[in-house]
Amino acid sequence: MFLREALVRLERKDSYMSKVAVVFWSGTGNTTAMAQAVEEGAKSAGAEVSVFGPSEFNSGMVKDYDGIAFGCPAMGAEVLEETEYEPMFTDVESALSGKKIALFGSYGWGDGQWMRDWEERANAVGANLVYDCVMANNFPSDDDLEECKSLGRALV
Repeated sequence: MFLREALVRLERKDSYMSKVAVVFWSGTGNTTAMAQAVEEGAKSAGAEVSVFGPSEFNSGMVKDYDGIAFGCPAMGAEVLEETEYEPMFTDVESALSGKKIALFGSYGWGDGQWMRDWEERANAVGANLVYDCVMANNFPSDDDLEECKSLGRALV
């Protein structure tokens, strides 16, 4: 009996599919292209992927995912989008301690300060940043999209 239960548990573990969420906002389509590459990378590594806009994701959902990719472009004076994305991220921050996450986004000016600030916030709450943040200047290049795929795979 014990051996049979152990084999069933082992079989379940082998068939477990990692769950990854991709939560992003895009104003021009640049970050959308990046999010699609993140999704593709996570799926290629065997993950079950769910994609959300910021109004569809909240702190109560964090526990449902093994890894979460957060994507948002720089807005205004190099900040996260303030109407939907910033409130959502503020809500989920306290639930990110120990959680595997990764950050990505695009920008059209500045030097990436919004991403450094965002990374600092994630580190401050104890999130496990599993991949270097990926930033694209305007529309992502082929290299940027490959980095996004790698970011997605790192979350699995």
